[in-house]
Amino acid sequence: MKNLPMSSANAQLRPWIDACLRAVAGRRGWAWLLSLAMASPLAAQTSSMLDATVTQVAVVGYHTCALSSTGAVTCWGYNGYGQLGDGSTAARTTPVAVSGLGSGVAAIAAGFYHTCALTTAGAVKCWGRNDFGQLGNGSTTNSATPVVVSGLGSGVAAIAAGAFHTCALTTAGAVKCWGYNGNGQLGDGSTTDRSTPVAVSGLGSDVAAIAAGFNHTCAVTTAGAVKCWGWNYYGQLGDGSTTSRTTPVAVSGLSSGMSAIAAGVYHTCALTTGGSVKCWGSNVSGQLGDGSNTDHDTPVAVSGLGSGVAAIAAGGYHTCALTTAIVLKCWGSNSNGQLGNASTSDSNTPVNVLDGVNYLPVQGVAAIAAGYSHTCTLSAAGAVKCWGNNVYGQLGDGSVTDRVTPVAVSGLSSGVAAIAAGGHHTCVLTTAGAVKCWGGNDFGQLGDGSATDRTTPVVVSGLGSGVAAITAGSNHTCALTTAGAVKCWGFNLLGEIGDGSTTNRSTPVAVSGLSSGVAAIAAGREHTCALTTAGAVKCWGDNYAFQLGDGSTTNRTTPVAVSGLNSDVAAITAGAGHTCALTTAGALKCWGSNVSGQLGDGSTTSRSTPVAVSGLSSGVAAISAGYSHTCALSAAGALKCWGWNSNGQLGDGSTTNRTTPVAVSGLNSGMSAIAAGSAHNCALTTAGVLTCWGLNSSGQLGDGSTTDRSTPVAVSGLGSGVGAIEAGGIHTCALTTAGALRCWGGNGYGQLGNGGTLNQYVPVSIQIGQSVAFAPSARMGFGNYVSVFASASSGMPVAFDTWTPSTCTFSAGKLVLTNTGLCGLRASQAGEPDGTGGTFAAAPQQLRLIRVEADLIFANGVDSSGGLSW
Repeated sequence: MKNLPMSSANAQLRPWIDACLRAVAGRRGWAWLLSLAMASPLAAQTSSMLDATVTQVAVVGYHTCALSSTGAVTCWGYNGYGQLGDGSTAARTTPVAVSGLGSGVAAIAAGFYHTCALTTAGAVKCWGRNDFGQLGNGSTTNSATPVVVSGLGSGVAAIAAGAFHTCALTTAGAVKCWGYNGNGQLGDGSTTDRSTPVAVSGLGSDVAAIAAGFNHTCAVTTAGAVKCWGWNYYGQLGDGSTTSRTTPVAVSGLSSGMSAIAAGVYHTCALTTGGSVKCWGSNVSGQLGDGSNTDHDTPVAVSGLGSGVAAIAAGGYHTCALTTAIVLKCWGSNSNGQLGNASTSDSNTPVNVLDGVNYLPVQGVAAIAAGYSHTCTLSAAGAVKCWGNNVYGQLGDGSVTDRVTPVAVSGLSSGVAAIAAGGHHTCVLTTAGAVKCWGGNDFGQLGDGSATDRTTPVVVSGLGSGVAAITAGSNHTCALTTAGAVKCWGFNLLGEIGDGSTTNRSTPVAVSGLSSGVAAIAAGREHTCALTTAGAVKCWGDNYAFQLGDGSTTNRTTPVAVSGLNSDVAAITAGAGHTCALTTAGALKCWGSNVSGQLGDGSTTSRSTPVAVSGLSSGVAAISAGYSHTCALSAAGALKCWGWNSNGQLGDGSTTNRTTPVAVSGLNSGMSAIAAGSAHNCALTTAGVLTCWGLNSSGQLGDGSTTDRSTPVAVSGLGSGVGAIEAGGIHTCALTTAGALRCWGGNGYGQLGNGGTLNQYVPVSIQIGQSVAFAPSARMGFGNYVSVFASASSGMPVAFDTWTPSTCTFSAGKLVLTNTGLCGLRASQAGEPDGTGGTFAAAPQQLRLIRVEADLIFANGVDSSGGLSW
């Protein structure tokens, strides 16, 4: 009963605010941290984070994994060796939880067919393929769930995974490796495979970062030098030869000034402290970025990237860089679209990654990860998008279709595309095609398999992707899939679910006969209607007042055709006991209950089949039905309403019912959308300004009062920038053009989604995304008690902890440096109420490695002594 036409439900979302990441300019971090590091604080109103907040993404082969801010790991894609860690070997096109790693993980690394995690206790666990001992547990048996790496139960600061080998950087700055060693990639002076960790020769200390390629490994020392070892057929070790090395050798010309390292299949790249990129090794697809396809056994400069680069990532045969201007560029192989520039042509110089909507450079990227033939990004607020090869579902969008521009990973991305508000519940359709609901759930209308009310969003079972539109009735909800099918859940006593029964459903079920061919859906109080792609209307459910339009008052548990509406219908809307349809000619027809004049035909006679609304035979652009009233938006931008008016919901300055349309006071032009609640309405101007009128007993008008209004009043705090609106029974929600979801009004069942049950008389933010800025000194003195600082864009306090207890702990507000070596320090903001009735989502965590040295005089701020810098 509160439905907009399909065209209104899909509001155009503006790109991320350009300035959201500018504060990262000039920063540098080590290779393994680049996939973790987020940006500086975002603007106050960023997109609502209704999906999991991600801290890190890991990709190498044909699978992808993500680490959430709660320390949980999920994976998707190819799973033939159990590398997804869910106990199976079944491929997954959307994320699944890794068994036993629902919390307590600090970092992740993905190999070709195996995956590893670094826990907050400094231990390493791995899973997947193990024929060369790459899981490090002393065996060569594959494992579809995590196993502990032998001897690494603590004291690890970072991890890296190659094709068939794995390495760890200890808090002492030493490197240990295990797994396949046929080319010397373990660095122990041999070519013998190892099923438990062995020390890399000559790297027992002073290493700051590590990276693993297909069959080679590299390290950055604390002095900024790069050393590599392993296979060198294409010159990927960078020592001027093509001779494989079983122990580390210096990369030519890179004896200092390097801040990060990235290893691809047969090539390697380094980021200098000055922000330039150099690459070496195989160049068959242009992955070195120097404008040629010639291999190089010593570093060459990447064309156009002589400065201003903040992060790098190396894939199979492609490479990517994130600039300090927040532009993402990739180069090399593009056969599967892994460069993200809307083509499949290789490029031997950097090209911009495009957003796939307006094909402008992507915005809001904070970190990048490159796999064999796909690429992923992480936004500053923790959303994940991927593109490229998707044969095993490694892009996580629920399909196996390659993508040439970024697509959202199902369940791991922010962004609201549409809102549906029911009697006491609310649902949103995310930009990833998932459905989430919250509020009253006594009949299962939230779709999570329970009857428990929820004050924050929960995922609707089985609808993590592939949904095109949603609608909510009083106590039931329906979704339209991208395949044109309809699924419903919730209250079903009168058949409103449409599955041929009267049994309530707490998870979605298919509507009988509507497995395809549906273009739009609308839910009334206890009935539902669908508009087919042929322009016909079908309805089901409660029919006490003829609202199904089939000429009877018989309830229907499966869809029936509305009489006379077999074609030429453009949009539909449903109220409590009446329904309306907008024709392709712009005419409006209604049927059902008419006791208050809600059909608009000049009478109060209920109608069992459609009748024309008086004076609206053409020129109507959108419609919305409330409990017993109806409103229409003309193509000229004017609003008219009719029907029940006891609370002023017709907006004409009176409380008199109207049987024909009357103009809404002051809204005779410039309007773009209308949403009708039970007894209130809200309208949106073309400038994004929102006004509401009618019943206000629960604050649903959002003007800070509980006074009914018979003419429109402005919604507090929403003077502009609103992109879509939806009105429920006694609450209202708006989606801003920046992607923020804000709700107000009745909240007794938690339908505002802000974690509470108190009514809100002005809009409150629903899980606004936030980020944490954290830039500690790179070097600190042993034995100090150090104050550390970080700021969240929300203004909320930031918490700290460590995953390297052998070198540092955090206690009583101080970082305690207990030993020399590498200290892993993490900054977190868990998300909490904002003090004005709204909430912030958890921020992506910030992980930093700090070098703890003896006899160093600690100076707060960035070290400028010529050593490491962040």
